[in-house]
Amino acid sequence: MGNIIITAENMSKIVTETLKKCFFEEGEDTSNFVKVEGISYIFGFHPERLEEQREIVTVLLAELPEEFKKGYSFLYLCKNKNGELWTDSQAVCEQLVVMAIGLDLMEYCLPREMWFILPGGVPYLIVK
Repeated sequence: MGNIIITAENMSKIVTETLKKCFFEEGEDTSNFVKVEGISYIFGFHPERLEEQREIVTVLLAELPEEFKKGYSFLYLCKNKNGELWTDSQAVCEQLVVMAIGLDLMEYCLPREMWFILPGGVPYLIVK
């Protein structure tokens, strides 16, 4: 990872670039993959490439509000620990979530069948 400094201005780009590194390349055997059910999509990651991103995903998660250590709404994932908006895209928030879940660094607080009772019908997440 080096000495990357994560700011509200570059975090979204770092998340998207990191996600791209986790996928299979064309022609590779995809029989062994890490399946993660996101909020809108199901992702299949290359196991080794996903694992290679553990450090950066951990650093990215540390930028989230402290409330995510106890369980907090996906609706607030777009702000960092300083209250600054780091993305205006729910898709980019989902990218961080699915990588973190695939690495067992984050989990949904309730099963998908219960999300309808939560504000906005979106899950609460906890950083482990």
